[in-house]
Formats: sequence, structure tokens, C-alpha cells
Amino acid sequence: MRFFAQAFGFFSWVGICHFINLLFISLLIRSGLEILSAHPKLYWNDGCNVGSEWLKFTHKVMPADRLWTATDEQEPFTSWLALPGHMNLGMGRHWHFFSIIFWVLNGAVYVFLLFATGGWRRLIPTSWSIFPAAIHASLIYAHFHLPPPGHPYNPIQQLAYAGVVFVIAPLMIATGAAMSPAVAARFPGYIRMLGGRQSARSIHFIGLVAICLFTIVHVTLVVVEDFPANMSYIIHGRHALEGLSVAIGIGGLVVVAILHVWATQVSLRDPKFVQRTFGAAIEPVRRSLLHDLRSRQAYPRSAISAYFIINGRPPESAEYQQLTQTNFENWRLEIGGLVANPLHLGLKDLRAMQAHSQITLHHCIQGWSGIAQWNGVAMTDILARCRPLGNAHYLVFRSWQEPEPGVTYYEVIDLELASHAQTILAYEMNDAPLEVAHGAPCRLRVETQLGFKMVKWIRSIELVEDYRLLGGGQGGYREDVQFYGPEAGI
Repeated sequence: MRFFAQAFGFFSWVGICHFINLLFISLLIRSGLEILSAHPKLYWNDGCNVGSEWLKFTHKVMPADRLWTATDEQEPFTSWLALPGHMNLGMGRHWHFFSIIFWVLNGAVYVFLLFATGGWRRLIPTSWSIFPAAIHASLIYAHFHLPPPGHPYNPIQQLAYAGVVFVIAPLMIATGAAMSPAVAARFPGYIRMLGGRQSARSIHFIGLVAICLFTIVHVTLVVVEDFPANMSYIIHGRHALEGLSVAIGIGGLVVVAILHVWATQVSLRDPKFVQRTFGAAIEPVRRSLLHDLRSRQAYPRSAISAYFIINGRPPESAEYQQLTQTNFENWRLEIGGLVANPLHLGLKDLRAMQAHSQITLHHCIQGWSGIAQWNGVAMTDILARCRPLGNAHYLVFRSWQEPEPGVTYYEVIDLELASHAQTILAYEMNDAPLEVAHGAPCRLRVETQLGFKMVKWIRSIELVEDYRLLGGGQGGYREDVQFYGPEAGI
């Protein structure tokens, strides 16, 4: 402890970790609510069957007389609560993943120091007698009295602190990882242990509620029991300099509040700045952890979802409408760019190639999921025919869809993702020709990525050297306009 006192001066390492944790856990909570607002329903089944949600934060009901997409499910949360609020999923994800990096690092340092300094003995129970003692303390609290102080915590405080540090925090990390399509695809047994992707999402939300309740109760007890003394222990590490400790503690809370106001304003006013700045920290971490994972999914037919949620509105151009009237007989997929052999393939050409079938779990960036069987052609077979040139590194998939007048929807994947065994051009879903609502005549499946990367209503594929020369230079329409990150493994 002498070394840490010399290193940090007035502040104890416990106090430093406390305030870092407060900042990033509060950012995680607010940005997590922003992510939840994109699909404000929670389920225990991966099919997200209509009406099966156990909790929802919306009064919207899917109509029977018109097209209803996942985007229609969104429910705007106020900026006083969510970060940044007003249905800005891209910004919410940037803040969430930026904060999780530093929250985990801070937690790792805290746990290391806890064991290095012997502080764990004050936190981890060493006797079963703590449980009846905790019940007794709970009854005293229930009568609005304070139980005798412990050494330094009373039994229920010790159990609560140990539970948050060693149970809830690891569970939040574990369930967060389970919501990654890359992790779920590579380790399907892992998410089965948690009951599935939606079960992991529900547990993650319950963990969020538990952390919020713990924080409220913890702060309340710090204030009620002996605020000056408690602040001196938190800030200074021992009972001394109460007035200065209180001033520093309140000042720290003000700084955290100011940072929250700034985070909300900068996200709403200059989202490109947040995307660019945070992306520099987030994307290398995401890429190193998730990009190389390959899908090993093989769900049984019995797992296929009864209803697969529709996302995105079909193209409305006259050209596309003419193709639908002939069941896409005149549709041609143009494959060009940096290739030795440009291709023009119709549906008959694709069906004449070796068929590939897979039953996989779809992860939408909004939070819902679904299981379906996809039949189509492996991208490796397409690449073998067009023969990419040596300087080709990315594939640009362009759609018939125009999300804005005159603007073509596009997304980019690299050659490594395209070479995955379960990366296919799907022309059938659940053994039937692909419907217009789900991307007819052909859609991309990249099973380690979020759904927005899997372009529907495909019009062309272009191989390029650098995607930064296209559109807004971020790697896709949603990255350019809605500020998503180019790495979509989580």
C-alpha cells in the first residue's frame, strides 16, 4: 500500500477505480438504453416470435394490413436518459463499445490490486455464517434502521459488493459477448449454455437493472450512514481529511455530469467526429478479437423461426418492379471491377452452380434475431469464376434499394469474409424462392456479421482495392449515413 500511496499521493487506488468505474458504467447504461430503443422488446426465444416478448417498452402493435419492418419497432428515448437519445443507434454503439474497453480495463486493474494488496479479504466472504447474518441485517434495514458497522462492511454490504464485482460484472461481459454474431457463429455451444442469443440479451438487461439498483442503494447508504467518513475512506483510503474528501467527491460527480452533457451534445451535433475518434480505438479491438472467427453453425430444421422479421423496405424503382413481374427471369448479377473475368449471372446460372445450404442464426444490429435455412451459392465459387486481381481487397455489394432518392444502398466486406464457407449468395429461404420482402432475387449471407452487412436485392458486386474512395468512405451506406462501424462482428 505504501507504493500506491506514493504513486497516487492523496488519492487511494480504490477511489481512483471508483470514479473511473462510475464514469464508464454510467456511459454504458445510457448507451445501452439507446441500443435497446432500436428494438425495445426482450425475449427468451431466438426467433423473436410475435407476441412472445416478456418485456417491452413500446405500445406499437404490428398491423395486419401493411408492411411492417423492424425499423417501425423503434421507440425514441429521451436524451436525458439514453446516450445520445432520439434513435441514434450508431452513436449509442460507439459510446457503448468505447466505454466497455475502459470499463473492463479498469475492472481488471481493480481486481488485480484487490488481490495484490490483500483487500479481497474485506470483500470475499470466508464463512457460511455470512448468509444468516445478511438476513438479519436486511431485516434491520427493512425497519429503516442501520445495522452495526462491519469490518469494514456489514454482511449484506459485503455480499452485495462481492456479487457485483465477481458475479454481475463477469455475467455482463459473458452475455455481451454472446450477442456477437461472430462469437455465436464460431461457438454455437456457448450461446446455447446461456439459453440462446435473446436469453443472453434478456440476462444482460436484468444485469443492467441490478447494477442500477445497486448503485442507487450504494450511494444512498454512503450518504445516510456517515457521508464525510465514507467519502474519506473512498477518496483517501483511510479516515482523515473528511471535508476535503467530501469536496473532491462532489467535484468528481460534477465532472462526470459535465462529461455526460458533453457526450450527448457532441454526439447529436457532430456524430462524424465521434465515429472517427472512437472508431480509431474501437475498430482495432473489434477486428483483432472477432474478424478472424469463422461460422460453424448447423441448427436443426426444428429451430427455424416461425416468423422471420422483415427489415428494410423493398425497392420501388420501375426497373425493379419489372423484374418482379417476370419472376426475375431478366435479372442479371454484374460482377466486375478488379477481376480477370467479369461475370453476368442470372438466377438460372446461379442455380446451375453447386448449391450450398445452411441453417443459421441471423443477428440484426437492432437487437432482434431469427433462424432460417438459406440455399445458394458459396462466394468462393463466384470468386473462383471471376478471378480477383492481386490488388483486389474488398467486395462492394450494391442493391436495387434506394434508401434516399438517387442514393444506392451498398455494403463492403473484405476478401477474408467472402472466403468463409458460410458466406453465400442466397436465392432460397426455408426451401422456397426468396421473397421480395426478404431480398429477392438474391441476398448476401455473412454469418459472422450483423444483418445490415448482408445486402438484399443485390444488383451488382464490384471488387475494389480501397473502400474509402466510395460513398462517404466508411464502408457502407449505414456506416456513411447512420454512423455504424465498419466492423460488424458485434
